[in-house]
Amino acid sequence: MKEEKKEVTILGSTGSIGSQTLDVIKRHGDRYRVRALTAGSRWEDLARQALEYRPSLVVIADEKGYLPLKEALHGSGIEVCQGAEAIAEAAARYDNDIVVGALVGYSGLTPTLRALEKGKTVALANKETLVAGGPIVTDTCRRHNAALIPVDSEHSAIFQCLQGEKKENVRRLILTASGGPFRNTPADEFASITPEMALRHPNWDMGAKVTIDSATMMNKGFEMIEARWLFDIAPDKIDVLVHPQSVVHSLVEFCDGSVKAQLGITDMRLPIGYALGYPGRLTSDLPRLDLAGSGPLQFELPDTRRFPLLDIAYQAIRTGGTAPAILNAANEVCVEAFLNHRIAFTDMPRIILDTLEKVPSQNIDTTEDISEAHIAATRSARNMIS
Repeated sequence: MKEEKKEVTILGSTGSIGSQTLDVIKRHGDRYRVRALTAGSRWEDLARQALEYRPSLVVIADEKGYLPLKEALHGSGIEVCQGAEAIAEAAARYDNDIVVGALVGYSGLTPTLRALEKGKTVALANKETLVAGGPIVTDTCRRHNAALIPVDSEHSAIFQCLQGEKKENVRRLILTASGGPFRNTPADEFASITPEMALRHPNWDMGAKVTIDSATMMNKGFEMIEARWLFDIAPDKIDVLVHPQSVVHSLVEFCDGSVKAQLGITDMRLPIGYALGYPGRLTSDLPRLDLAGSGPLQFELPDTRRFPLLDIAYQAIRTGGTAPAILNAANEVCVEAFLNHRIAFTDMPRIILDTLEKVPSQNIDTTEDISEAHIAATRSARNMIS
């Protein structure tokens, strides 16, 4: 008997993760069907994807892209919608099997919550959803019997290492970091780092926002906060190790001293494929990991004097409440300003720390608490920059 195809909605289909998700689906076209696609502003890419994968619905966030997208898809039978609310509705609209959350930034929170409220399985690649709204997101999962499967390579690695293990046997989680392009750059040269330099990641092919976060090690701070919520573990049981080769994607240490690690090539289609295929595994024709050719594997402690944002992230999660949402909002403002040459690389930690000090953390009872913190932190950080 032929197995029925799983239906997939991709939020952020034109970005790095979204595009690679479509590539995985193409390689397994007998198992998956694309039901809906959403994008921010790249309507040409969204139109091309829609004509190739034939979803029922596409949504573009940017108002300027709506009419040209609709014209490009005229006569295709594909419904075209516009706006942030339409993206959130698309996440919850169909009785599909998997929603891939690949939106960038805070915009991913509301659509993820809408999908979880419908009891869906969300393959989550959007860091900011759990950073800003961890308590609300995990509570929504519990109340609606929904599932979160991590797509980030580090969290996918931990998720795989924990299969078949009891939570009480976990001693600590160890996230690995490549160290980014400035691992060996002297601190006195940081002020002259340009966006172009920061976008040249040594190992991974990622979108601009994530690549800058990698260069500052903010992404590792975000991943620590994500891990706290994904795996229900205290921050002081989550460590970070710099591993320049990016062969070991993360590790789990157990109460008996044993350590399990997940290894693989630096290709996001591996964790994407694992999330889509879970609890099974998809076959893959990607290159195999050549351990003999990988050279020595190095591990070292992160230098938080040169990369203070990692410590600032630990500070935010220990403060709790809306502090991580404030951290995230300030970072989004700083990354945008840095990419637009409005601030220096070394300005980002100072502005983010000042924002955490100026915007008081509040308890999180509703999504409105998160939204208010995000708005206040965004305003504060922008005022400092201007």
